[in-house]
Amino acid sequence: MKPTVEQIGNLLALKRDERPEEGYWQGFLCEFHQSQREQAVKKSGLMSFVGRASEWFSDLGPSKWAYGAGLAYATLTVAFFLTPRDVVKEGTPVTPVNYQVVPAPAPPQVEQLNQLDLSPSTQGSAGEQVF
Repeated sequence: MKPTVEQIGNLLALKRDERPEEGYWQGFLCEFHQSQREQAVKKSGLMSFVGRASEWFSDLGPSKWAYGAGLAYATLTVAFFLTPRDVVKEGTPVTPVNYQVVPAPAPPQVEQLNQLDLSPSTQGSAGEQVF
C-alpha cells in the first residue's frame, strides 16, 4: 500500500518536532571515535595483513589470475635462462699460480730515418706511397 500525500506530510510534521535528548551527539561522537581507534589497532597487526591479503586475492577475477600466472611463468623462464651454469671439468690438473711478473723482451731498435733517402733528387720518384 502506498502512503498518500497527506500521510507523508503528517509524518514529516511529526518528525520535524522530534529532537534527540541532551548529550546524544556527545555520546555518539565518543562511540564513533572509540570504534575508529579499535579499527586502527586491528589494522596494525599481523592478522590484519593476512586479512587484507586474503581479501585482495578474493577480489581477483579469473582473467587477473591468468595474467598473474603468465607473468610468473615469464619471470621464471627469464630467471632460468639468466642463471649461470656450473661447469664441472673433471681431470684438469691443478697448477699453482706464478705471481712473478716477467718483463716482455724489448723489440730491436731500427733506425728508420737513416734508411730513408731524403735527398732532393729522389723526391717524387717511383717507390713512394701516398696515402
